[in-house]
Amino acid sequence: MATTQHSTSPNSPFRGPGGIKAGIVGGAGYTGGEMIRLLLNHPYVEIAFVHSTSNAGNPVARIHADLTGDTDLLFSDQLSDDIDVLFLCVGHGDARKFLSQHKIDDSVKIIDLSQDFRLKASSKEGARSFVYGLPELNREEIRTAKNIANPGCFATAIQLGLLPLAKAGGLHDVYTTGITGSTGAGQGLNATSHFSWRANNVQAYKTLQHQHINEIHQSLEQLQGNQTPQVHFVPWRGDFTRGIYITSTIDSTLSLEELNQLYRNYYESHPFTHVSNTMIDLKQVVNTNKCLIHLEKHGNKLAVHSAIDNLLKGASGQAVQNMNLLFGLDEAAGLRLKANWF
Repeated sequence: MATTQHSTSPNSPFRGPGGIKAGIVGGAGYTGGEMIRLLLNHPYVEIAFVHSTSNAGNPVARIHADLTGDTDLLFSDQLSDDIDVLFLCVGHGDARKFLSQHKIDDSVKIIDLSQDFRLKASSKEGARSFVYGLPELNREEIRTAKNIANPGCFATAIQLGLLPLAKAGGLHDVYTTGITGSTGAGQGLNATSHFSWRANNVQAYKTLQHQHINEIHQSLEQLQGNQTPQVHFVPWRGDFTRGIYITSTIDSTLSLEELNQLYRNYYESHPFTHVSNTMIDLKQVVNTNKCLIHLEKHGNKLAVHSAIDNLLKGASGQAVQNMNLLFGLDEAAGLRLKANWF
């Protein structure tokens, strides 16, 4: 069993020796590594175990070298029910398989980072039912949930650029382009993730058929009903490691001033999504849990730019944000992170 890592605060609402006890399954990948880093520094969490069958017995810092000196945790091939929350940082299709093969105590809350439970039609596994975990859409439902389906990275960035218009019923057909860094492809190497291929290169892929489109439509329909428009999405692979930059183009008769006010009103109570008066840069969000949005208007055409870190607001950071909501903590606990600006 991995060494327990304590990270406590005298103000923690939990009276145990280390606050919330967390387990991580799939800890050797990029999202697992970010999850470990965030939870090691979270004021109300202790990591009970980091599960990885292929790395069992190895120091976590041997795989995640950025954690050298921060932890003596070892990867474990054992699971324990002596936890409050379990993070599934596994591949698509593997979360449902894992839950079907392992009996997890009903008292343990589960936050899944795969796409297995994001759609309502597939949101159940046995007696467990999963809530779609986009706080800017479902915050109150998340607070009372037992299980969370963490949104996809592209889906998060695109939706946060569109939700205010959908709520106002002003969303028409959307034409979206977005570029993502190489970490979005996972840690395993393939033909399009090698440095020699990515360097000085950009490529479109999964044109108009990306797997995140369905969850985007589901969220927009939740706000705008059956009049929800189509989202025509072309994703690109970019020559950098982290981050997603989206531009969505929509017809709108509202003035730029009205649109900015609409967006600010929608996000005023959300700690991580901000509307900028000036053009946004990817560097402003990389290594943070923020989403930044900027609006431009030319005639009746509205361009919505949105940017996130795909591994944080698009994955592990948002999962911790959801954990904070599940346990009644400050939503931003452990997530006030500095951008890699220089």
